[in-house]
Amino acid sequence: MDSISQIALGAAVSVAVMGRRTALWKAALWGAACGTLPDLDALIDHGDALSNMVLHRADSHALFWLSLLAAPLGTSFAWLLGERQHLRRWVLATWLTLITHPLLDWMTIYGTQLLRPFSSEPLGLGSIFIIDPLYTLPLLIGTGVALRNGAHALRWNALGLLLSCAYLAWSALAQQHVSRLAREQLAEHKVQALLVTPSPFNTVLWRIVALTPEGYLEGFHSLLDAPGPLRFQSYSRGAELQEALRDHAPVQTLSRFSDGFVKLERDAAGLVRISDLRMGQEPHYVFSFVVARETPQGLERLESAEAAGARGDVRAGLAWLWQRAGGDVEAQPPHESARVMQPRAVQAAGQPAP
Repeated sequence: MDSISQIALGAAVSVAVMGRRTALWKAALWGAACGTLPDLDALIDHGDALSNMVLHRADSHALFWLSLLAAPLGTSFAWLLGERQHLRRWVLATWLTLITHPLLDWMTIYGTQLLRPFSSEPLGLGSIFIIDPLYTLPLLIGTGVALRNGAHALRWNALGLLLSCAYLAWSALAQQHVSRLAREQLAEHKVQALLVTPSPFNTVLWRIVALTPEGYLEGFHSLLDAPGPLRFQSYSRGAELQEALRDHAPVQTLSRFSDGFVKLERDAAGLVRISDLRMGQEPHYVFSFVVARETPQGLERLESAEAAGARGDVRAGLAWLWQRAGGDVEAQPPHESARVMQPRAVQAAGQPAP
């Protein structure tokens, strides 16, 4: 999740654990600091853009390492404040604020390596977008009011935590509902893998990506849509390029990290890009990397992947998102991929649209 959400969660958790044993502002400040601590790994340069991506949310987000860190960190803070009589509570507050950070990140689709050093598998439920005001606002309001309201401070803080957790539970239930609809309507396709994740800033409009032997399908479903078949567009995943670059290290790395949700494409300049299909939508993806270039002698592989991600027209995208989330199934995404990629519309029954 974004830094503001993690800071708000850390502050709320710390206030809830410490209660009246210390000044609320001390608990909130310490919780906010611990809540954002794991993301400091973003400051580490691992040598290239792709490595920086896959090694973010790695060791600094591992439950094992954070648990080991909690005791000395919490003890140091208790001694620094002269509150050794509450040392156990400070250690507990530190541990909970540290581990709730990666657990919240696990709810997003990015991929959090919770189980290091025992496993480097990136885990992600993908039921909430990395920025969602409806998750963050209850935490900010609850803790903010708590710091100003002495009589019912802890109740306000607890209410904010309760509402934010309930929203996470709702997002998981909504994801399962949309996944079931997608699986039912794609039953006649040879779907190899299915991804269902919310569009930016909400849990009403969901993006569906289905990998097939021929490529992949992309569609959207709003919880406000009228009953009817889901609509999909089909796209190529660059089968020839995937075959040619199958053993290329950057291609293997991103394919493994994204659980196979990647595509390769060659642009007009002859540059070959690999894109993570999980984050973005056609034709713009946040994480795209140039991994090779076309030359007269054939494909020349790049030893180091170069970042080439894009977000497209944000204003037009937000206007479409609002319209589509409201249930307008005719709203067209603001992109030109229909001409560039030549997609084929696919109906729920699996027949090409006329």
